[in-house]
Amino acid sequence: MLFNYRVIVNILGTLLMLNGAFMLTCIPFSLYYQEGDLWAILGSSVITAIAGFCMWFFSRKNLSKEIKKRDGYIVVTFGWLFMSFFGSVPYILSGAIPNLTDAFFETLSGFSTTGATILTDIESVHKGILFWRSLTQWIGGMGIIVLTVAILPILGIGGMQLFVAEAPGISPDKLQPRIKETAKRLWLIYLGLTFTETILLWVGGMSFYDAINHSLTTMATGGFSTKNASIAYFTSPFIQYVIIVFMFLAGTNFTMTYFALHKNFKKVLNNEEFRTYAGFCLAASIIVGLVVFNVSNESFEKSIRDGLFQVVSVVTTTGYITADYTSWAPFITALFFFMMFFGASAGSTAGGVKIVRHLILIRNSFLEIKRQLHPNAVIPVRFNGKAVSREITYNILAFIMIYIFIFAFGSMLMGIFGADFDTAIGSVATCLGNIGPGIGEVGPVDNFASISAPGKWLLSFLMLLGRLELFTVLMLFTPYFWKTH
Repeated sequence: MLFNYRVIVNILGTLLMLNGAFMLTCIPFSLYYQEGDLWAILGSSVITAIAGFCMWFFSRKNLSKEIKKRDGYIVVTFGWLFMSFFGSVPYILSGAIPNLTDAFFETLSGFSTTGATILTDIESVHKGILFWRSLTQWIGGMGIIVLTVAILPILGIGGMQLFVAEAPGISPDKLQPRIKETAKRLWLIYLGLTFTETILLWVGGMSFYDAINHSLTTMATGGFSTKNASIAYFTSPFIQYVIIVFMFLAGTNFTMTYFALHKNFKKVLNNEEFRTYAGFCLAASIIVGLVVFNVSNESFEKSIRDGLFQVVSVVTTTGYITADYTSWAPFITALFFFMMFFGASAGSTAGGVKIVRHLILIRNSFLEIKRQLHPNAVIPVRFNGKAVSREITYNILAFIMIYIFIFAFGSMLMGIFGADFDTAIGSVATCLGNIGPGIGEVGPVDNFASISAPGKWLLSFLMLLGRLELFTVLMLFTPYFWKTH
């Protein structure tokens, strides 16, 4: 048999039951604030859990534990889709987003940790529903950790999610010898950082509700906020600096955080990707901060802080805002658009192309010149002092080319669907990179409500593509995937 359908359905059923269980965590907020969303959340949880249980129950007999590569691709892609379809039920039942297109867009934006929203008045949405909105991003971020550690290596997708140095297929530098133990430790780091940020934001002046919501979406590099003005609502420098630090940590390879927590700072500082990531954020922040100071009436500290916040937010694909970067200067708008194609570290919750791919691509390009002069010489690309295989290099070249093609084709389609040029390229770049705010009519102070229904479905597909690193989804559209030979 080409596919193990029982295993696929069984796993998808389990995911839906977990999704239904997560919905129940919104109930304390519904009970406390008493805004009338309790039954919508309960009903959504029951519907989701029953659907999942039926799938699990009727596929449990004669269940093989073996999962093939093709099964894995289907589970990963349809897992995200099923979670998003059923995750949109609370929005629909509560009336917060009664339209299926908008509800699905908002939910997939959450699970893919993109942060693009169609809500025009976030603060009017019931607190229980808003918590579910934030929780979808936290679940999505945790799901990416599961993928990077446990699932994609089984599928043999080398150089895709790029977990630690395994990502580019260099050295299997695992935290623990067993995958389950590795995933467990990364979850603990993820949970610990979320808890720590919640406390710091609460101490810094946020309400507990706002603190926990923003911590969930910061660590997922998602960017959903409980306020219409995003982080600009909170004028406290302390709160903004705390969020900057945790956005940076969320965009850092989680194994680097593990090594830092165990005082192995040499390993962190010797990592080429981390040095490039930190260096770029610092340099870009200084440039942006100086430009802001020059063109605005803000103080020097506020200008540098705004520059630092927006750069880290876009590079890590979090998408929070404290200011409208498209209003500063045309050069700054162009710089932020460029940064949408940058991405943070592999093995983090961030989206985008990822720094390691850029590094290997640039090095291979320069070495290609040397190879032309010395055609018989073996000159491998090196990363962190180790040779990168040609297969990984080809994988990265293919990824970049496909990424650019999808961006160009998606932008043309958005133009056909009625978007102007800036909005078309901005919406595609931000959704494909899982960032959130773009340029044009989907800029930092705008949202995606004005995008046409076909445009929202296209952007939803792009969010899924970007979150699952292209190949995982595109594989399903190839004829040979469905052939027995």
